[in-house]
Amino acid sequence: MRNLLTIVVIGAFTVSPAFAEGLYDSIQPANPIEVQTEPVSTFAMPPKKATLTHNDIHNQYLIAYDRFMQCNVKSSYMDFKILIDTMVPNDYAYMQLAEKMADIGFFNLSDLAANKIDDRNLSDFLVDDVKSFYFPARKLKIDDEVYLGEVYSNIVFNDQSREATSELVKNVNLIANSDYANYVAALGYLKSNDILNADKYIDSAIKMNPQNLNYKKLKAEIQAQGKKPQNALKTVAFIKSQKLYTADFTRKVSSLEQYVLYKTKKNESQKMYHLGYYYYYENELAKSIRTLQGATSSKRSHNKDVYALMSRVYYDMNDLEKAQDTAQKAYKIDRNNPTALLVLGDLNYRKHDYKTALKYYKDAEANDRTSSICPIKVAQTYEQLGKEKKAYELYEKILKTYTDAYVAYYKIALKDKTREETYLKKAIAVNMYFKDAWIDLARVEIQRQNFIEAKKYLGVANYIDENDFRYYYYQGLIAKNQGLKQDAAYNFKKTLLLNPNYQPAKEELNL
Repeated sequence: MRNLLTIVVIGAFTVSPAFAEGLYDSIQPANPIEVQTEPVSTFAMPPKKATLTHNDIHNQYLIAYDRFMQCNVKSSYMDFKILIDTMVPNDYAYMQLAEKMADIGFFNLSDLAANKIDDRNLSDFLVDDVKSFYFPARKLKIDDEVYLGEVYSNIVFNDQSREATSELVKNVNLIANSDYANYVAALGYLKSNDILNADKYIDSAIKMNPQNLNYKKLKAEIQAQGKKPQNALKTVAFIKSQKLYTADFTRKVSSLEQYVLYKTKKNESQKMYHLGYYYYYENELAKSIRTLQGATSSKRSHNKDVYALMSRVYYDMNDLEKAQDTAQKAYKIDRNNPTALLVLGDLNYRKHDYKTALKYYKDAEANDRTSSICPIKVAQTYEQLGKEKKAYELYEKILKTYTDAYVAYYKIALKDKTREETYLKKAIAVNMYFKDAWIDLARVEIQRQNFIEAKKYLGVANYIDENDFRYYYYQGLIAKNQGLKQDAAYNFKKTLLLNPNYQPAKEELNL
């Protein structure tokens, strides 16, 4: 899969623990924009409305973000505003922009993007998470947002944390009235390795706005470097106890937890294991593997976890031989390790050995009751074994237990026409990067002869993965219904290039 919406998706531009500490400068956010640091051309009012393509919104976003990095924040702010105001309406892009603007402290722009979202069934979960995770208690003036953006840029990108923070705290009125200003000051002091002042200002931010989870996140990072690093684990536990609805925000919390564990562990092998896990959650798979390769020790009980995580990373990297080898190593040490069991299940599922896969998935579920992944895998495997009734009973049960089970919403949508559109949108609301649901929303609209709406959904799916054969098949159906025979034939042929065995496309071409 390509980086998700490379324009607006910068994965996690919140200051990650790596940025905050200044120790791992090579760490990049998950699903990052490949930010260009060289000078860019002057950005002016776009001659046409930007559309959701890899060269349009993407380029305009890069220019605006580059200016933010270079501390040309006022121009950056205006560039982002122009982009939001003038782009061709697209809920997916607005959702991404709502999150990313809040991530860098442009809260007014985050609101602007959120208010432009047309279908609230797609976005309500995300907007709620953005508000509870990022938003300040007191609304900032635009001038204050731009000023604090300049301070933030100098702290994070321009190695001027001491100077920028010193100037900020002299702004007595802003510090006295803005929780976000106190957060930025705490971030600057942490980057300068002034833990006492970092703790002082983050406590002030939290006192003003105790609901903000991003402040709690920074508090945990500060505690992890303080005199009592174990306190950071209590803060992480509090964050985990809060209700977050979307998959991406759940990942942010998991990433933070692994970073804090890395900072608090004394044993070097344990530290490297948790650092490898942190890299995994940040989607830095190559770094994760390199770190985990140095994480083994003489203790078998520790090595089982290292090998199990390595098997997961290797599987996600599509290195199936190494995934099999490391999963078996973990399994030999501990036959109840849920991560190793899941990978062994995935390997057998991929080989269409569903009975063996089901055994591993059931064993994984028995050893991990905290995640929806295991029961979903069990239900999916029952489907492949022809036991659809049992599978869908499990999906219904999963939805009563877990809030993040977007696959369960999707599977029930395909089965129950009365809930089809509603549950497809719920799946996207939980995980906006779930392309299958976008594609099936397009299918629903094609059946209704709503081709303009179908094309919007297909455009998002193509942005997420431009090599999904279903995109071209449904584009072919739209062209066929519009009497565009050559366009239809082109798309059906493209479908078969990507999936030579896709029978519906063959039928359309009379093959």
